[in-house]
Amino acid sequence: MSKIGKFKEQDITVIPHNKEKYMSFSIGNLRFIDSLQFLNSSLATLTKNLADEGQKHFNYLSKTFPDPDVFSLLLRKGVFPYDYVDTEQKLEKPCLPSKEDFFNKLGDTHISDEDYQFAQTVWDKLKVKTLGEYSDVYLKMDVALLADVFEKFRDISLHDYDLDPCHYFTTPGFSWSAMLKKTGIVLDLITDIDMMLFVEKGIRGGVSSIFHRYAKANNPYLFDTYEPTEPTSYLSYLDANNLYGWSMSQCLPYGHFNWLTEEEKIKLDITKLKADGSDGYIFEVDLEYPSSLHSSHSDFPLAPERKHIQVEHLSPYSKELLQNLTGKQCLTKIEKLVPNLYDKEKYIVHYRNLQLYVELGLKIKKIHRVLKFKQCPWLKKYIDFNTEKRKNAKNEFEKCLYKLMNNSIFGRTLLNTRKHKDVKLCHTEEKLNKETAKPSYASCKIFNENLVAVEKKRVNVLMKQPIYVGFCILDLSKFLMYDFHYNHMKSLYGDKIRVCFSDTDSFLYHVETEDVYEDMHQYQDMYDTSDYPPEHFLHDIENKKSNR
Repeated sequence: MSKIGKFKEQDITVIPHNKEKYMSFSIGNLRFIDSLQFLNSSLATLTKNLADEGQKHFNYLSKTFPDPDVFSLLLRKGVFPYDYVDTEQKLEKPCLPSKEDFFNKLGDTHISDEDYQFAQTVWDKLKVKTLGEYSDVYLKMDVALLADVFEKFRDISLHDYDLDPCHYFTTPGFSWSAMLKKTGIVLDLITDIDMMLFVEKGIRGGVSSIFHRYAKANNPYLFDTYEPTEPTSYLSYLDANNLYGWSMSQCLPYGHFNWLTEEEKIKLDITKLKADGSDGYIFEVDLEYPSSLHSSHSDFPLAPERKHIQVEHLSPYSKELLQNLTGKQCLTKIEKLVPNLYDKEKYIVHYRNLQLYVELGLKIKKIHRVLKFKQCPWLKKYIDFNTEKRKNAKNEFEKCLYKLMNNSIFGRTLLNTRKHKDVKLCHTEEKLNKETAKPSYASCKIFNENLVAVEKKRVNVLMKQPIYVGFCILDLSKFLMYDFHYNHMKSLYGDKIRVCFSDTDSFLYHVETEDVYEDMHQYQDMYDTSDYPPEHFLHDIENKKSNR
């Protein structure tokens, strides 16, 4: 960035994360995009994944190093003593630095014997005379390998989606266009500010909580620790396959938003609303959490809320710890997503979740507002396409790509344009004076005498993302987790099971039963057991990677 200020005759524009970090920048008609915004893995990982499919995809590397033996040698990420080279004179060193000189301060890691031997082999094979020449080889390798990886990504994208990612800045932006093209859906944008704020208020992330701090299994399959005189119990970690993929395959809103009238709210029978109906609803309600449920629901309470935890919410022991360990008598003001047993006021919730909460014992005290919309499983076609592609992928490179294409859709639906930055790069005194004189001026970052980044306050915000889709995806993911816990696990084991912790799409259970594997076998249609050893009686590929 320190050099681009010298292009005085060209306009310089950026798409910023902040004053110093940019997603992309342009000099005149030349645009620079960041490959990391598309392929968010190390070059070492990307190269290895692509190499697993063979050498045929490394066209740029073979052109850069045409000797077949050298080409075969360089089919991996190179290594370089970054911290050692702190002066130009060291580039004149006539031999490879010692293994200790390859220590990476940034990663606080030493180079492996295998990597050092690779560096020595490259030095010898290419008849390198100085560390400077080795640096040239290293850089040519990096550029050629990244070019080959990105070209493979482009080939797949053009073949599967008929779109070129080079016309985009990030994978989420590219995947969003691919989804719109593949599904043909037209999404209405909310133009009513009250509806927008209503949906925003209901957005809550995944539940990540520790509910039970210590549990010890008495597992008969673990002979060293099993106590025959004690009740048999297991620690069972279960993970939902592609949780958000499942949510994105459900009926989702696409338009025709309107508030229900008082009369329509009275006539609406929540219990009779269909999961796959053409009409969907988002409710704002007051909920009562009956005290009779508190004991059985204490390890995974329904209807989690974003809350500021107050000192009065803490137990006497926790208050004492707060004082002794921090010297403070107050807590952070950062909101947390908290599962709790309190009654809820003006709780915004998807209708399917509300149906489940009522079925499990919560009571609706009052309905404040109801937002109605049209819905259908419009995203399912795209999700299924990528899921099937991932299932049939020939290598890790393609598996990661198709997974990313699905996951990035969810993130795109929750893109918060309020957080976007407005940054101008000024490379002339005239432009700098103009930008800093504006009332919207906020701050600046001086790179050098030729370049200054000026950050401005946002004058307006365009709310152009269908965040109502993201809200529904998040709530439906909670529906699946609560439904599985209460209507399967809790129904099966009763008070013999406890949630130790939950993290968005997973549970760690402490369950008291004679044989948890036999229990799973009875409900094998609910589980993906394809990763069990082939000789295990639970091994079955029927539900491999399935999210049904």
